[in-house]
Amino acid sequence: MSFTQWLRTPKGYVMISIMAFMLIAAVYSKDFRGVLTSFIAVGVSVSADSLCASIAKKKRAFPDSAMITGMILALILSTSTSYYVVAATALIAILSKYLLVFKKKPIFNPAAFGLLASILLFKAGQSWWGAFGDLPAWTSVILLFGGYMITNRVNKFPMVFSFLGTYFVFLLIMGIFHMGGAGDALRSPFLNATLFFALFMLTDPPTSPAKDRDQLIFGILSAVIGAVVYGIFGGLMYLFIGLLVGNLYQYVLKRVTASTKSAGISV
Repeated sequence: MSFTQWLRTPKGYVMISIMAFMLIAAVYSKDFRGVLTSFIAVGVSVSADSLCASIAKKKRAFPDSAMITGMILALILSTSTSYYVVAATALIAILSKYLLVFKKKPIFNPAAFGLLASILLFKAGQSWWGAFGDLPAWTSVILLFGGYMITNRVNKFPMVFSFLGTYFVFLLIMGIFHMGGAGDALRSPFLNATLFFALFMLTDPPTSPAKDRDQLIFGILSAVIGAVVYGIFGGLMYLFIGLLVGNLYQYVLKRVTASTKSAGISV
């Protein structure tokens, strides 16, 4: 595949979008620490991915998935995060991709797994600077445009709409009953985080369903779990927990389906 052809793939679209987000956020905020963080996260991700692929004797391929994972980690982690924490987060994300698998495919979204681990293990801060969390509201238009292009390419609109619809309905209900500071979730950086998450992480093809019905269930489940966790604990880890629970649901469903087919064949 040529470079021009690769640019037209979903991964190519994602890479172009998140690199543009990085540059826009860094230039507008005049804070270039995030760019260095991106180099570290991508470098560790690609190195770890290449090593794991070699150990697993997988066919060598362009490490675009690892690059995307590293970039997403960097755009979400605070620009003041220690470099060793950035490196450790990237390493954990890639290891989850190779160690937690079913039929040679990752069970959990690597970026979400790594970011949640960074909160629990290192208490890492997350500013979602690459989602324009600290920039003027109009920059969200750029975020939505890039996200639309990606979602359209991977055919994940049912999942994105079911997630956002369910999530905001739950926030509305929580707000009516004055639960969990729901109003804060509609302000930056929480709102930017939700949009970036739904458009660039929830839609990850290897760890999300393809069929429309399954997408709807996946989106609703991730939203419900995320909203409940937000109402109880607050913070920003609720999005990752919701997604990982959705991933776990998909894994269980695949295991049950595989077992059923196996039993049918044996009979």
